[in-house]
Amino acid sequence: MKSLLTALLLLTAAPALAALSAEEMLALLQELDTRERNTGDYKALAYLEQKEKDKADVVREMLIYRRDSDDKLLLLFTKPKSEEGKGYLRLDKNLWSYDPSTGKWERTTERERIGGTNSRRSDFDESRLADEFTPAFDGEEKLGKFDTIKLTLTVKEGVDVAYPVVKLWVDKGTRNILKRQEFALSGRLMRTGYYPKWQKLYSEAKKADVWFPAEMRFFDEVEKANSTLVLIKSVDLKPLDANLFTKAWLESKSR
Repeated sequence: MKSLLTALLLLTAAPALAALSAEEMLALLQELDTRERNTGDYKALAYLEQKEKDKADVVREMLIYRRDSDDKLLLLFTKPKSEEGKGYLRLDKNLWSYDPSTGKWERTTERERIGGTNSRRSDFDESRLADEFTPAFDGEEKLGKFDTIKLTLTVKEGVDVAYPVVKLWVDKGTRNILKRQEFALSGRLMRTGYYPKWQKLYSEAKKADVWFPAEMRFFDEVEKANSTLVLIKSVDLKPLDANLFTKAWLESKSR
């Protein structure tokens, strides 16, 4: 009995997990942003597989073009034939979608489902967590075999994002994001994302590695049967054409 009592007292006296300070959380977000950013250009080929209830699976291929130094982004669908030439372009913080069948551009929102999938613009863009959100410490949590730091992020005033509240699970060892949950202002869980595979590529422009999620799995928490698998098949960090990030360039790809 005495040994049991001693053990209980020691357990009670064990120090609580030290919370990360505001400065430490900001530094972590900045680290996550920096790892994914490139001071030069970025081009990737993505494979998207969409599953929806009572519908046949749809497979798409998309090219991602980024110029992180100028906050520029262009998404261009190349497959299937019915999607070829469709795309998205961010200009001056506005996101525009283009449909070659009508030749029209439409301004859209951050919650736009890219190509009708469960993906969003932010899934393919440079990371801006430190600029867009204020973090709060949620403790440490085991996620499968991984020890993670859990944060709750709340959008900063005046910033436009898909969802105002985000929960992140960050691997303590690798500093890779493993899980992300996004919530509406009401507190309702809208989407869950998993990032099981990360890769890195050395950037001559940055003189450091650029990290990217090689696999992303997004689950719609409202329409439970809907999900999207995104595979980044290849990444190229060579300089891109200066005129690429324009409406004219995107329109030219469908002529």
